[in-house]
Amino acid sequence: MAVREVPGLELPGLKVAFFGSPAFALPVLEAIRAQFEVVLVVAQPDKPVGRGLKLMPPPIAARAAELGLPLAQPVKLRRNADFEAVLRGSGADVAVTCAYGKILPASVLDIPRYGFLNTHTSLLPAYRGAAPIQWALIGGERVTGTTIMQTDPGMDTGPILLQEELPIAPQWTSLDLSGALAGQAARLIVAALKRLGRDLTPTPQDGAAATHAPMLVKEDGFVRWTDSAQAVVNRYRGVAAWPQTTAFLNGARLKLGGLSVEEGAGQPGEILGVDASGVLIACGSGAVRVWTVQPEARRAQPAQIWATSAGVGAGMCFDLWTSASA
Repeated sequence: MAVREVPGLELPGLKVAFFGSPAFALPVLEAIRAQFEVVLVVAQPDKPVGRGLKLMPPPIAARAAELGLPLAQPVKLRRNADFEAVLRGSGADVAVTCAYGKILPASVLDIPRYGFLNTHTSLLPAYRGAAPIQWALIGGERVTGTTIMQTDPGMDTGPILLQEELPIAPQWTSLDLSGALAGQAARLIVAALKRLGRDLTPTPQDGAAATHAPMLVKEDGFVRWTDSAQAVVNRYRGVAAWPQTTAFLNGARLKLGGLSVEEGAGQPGEILGVDASGVLIACGSGAVRVWTVQPEARRAQPAQIWATSAGVGAGMCFDLWTSASA
């Protein structure tokens, strides 16, 4: 359903607790604090980063510190009376979650007067779970969107409050789509908060129509050469941020970049040609052009340069991946 802001009085002095962690959630936090009072920010705990394993705060925690906003980073939420006291003491009328990364127990959900609103980056009930952006691209969707839902103890199962579609450009990767959806989520959550307690009608989800988007694992980035060329490229788009696209040639691990669909036929994984435009590789149907290749512990390089230096040419075959080989 399309969203239109309803004219009328905004809730005066609405106090919001914001739950989020990654950079994706920054536009949502900024949009909320521009129009409402953010009384508490809740983020994941600091995590070790880099070779030195230095503890670094998640982007939302770092931004909250910059702004001087009250910040909590609980290790756990379930049976955490101290954190519940902090949330209750903040005086938040409502809480908003955006890519927070933890399931909220009922004891926490019940604290704000208006409960919790969640910004979910899919058209629920499609793609419930931790990675809806990535799996929508892997699944070849042409349209996705943002759902503002009332959070319940389930995994993205609460009733829908607002929903808006977003067409997916054919060339977008997960990085591009994340940026577009972050802006949409920021706009939609403000629209929802302005209508809170007035004319937001919860619509139950159809659980029978639900699809799922679990957290990605490293193996999700492995190329399935027996898939169609379009499916191979869709997967490349979906895993562009992480874990990225990985293929194997004679057991050697390679990161592939710049994949596009082209005409061609051969055995799945067969190299059909190498030229200045890259390496052409056959799939289950059609072929893909690979523009860059990155061998382990080396920088990415044009695919033709890699192929020439590695002695790779037409007729050679990439290793076929199966779930048994993971």
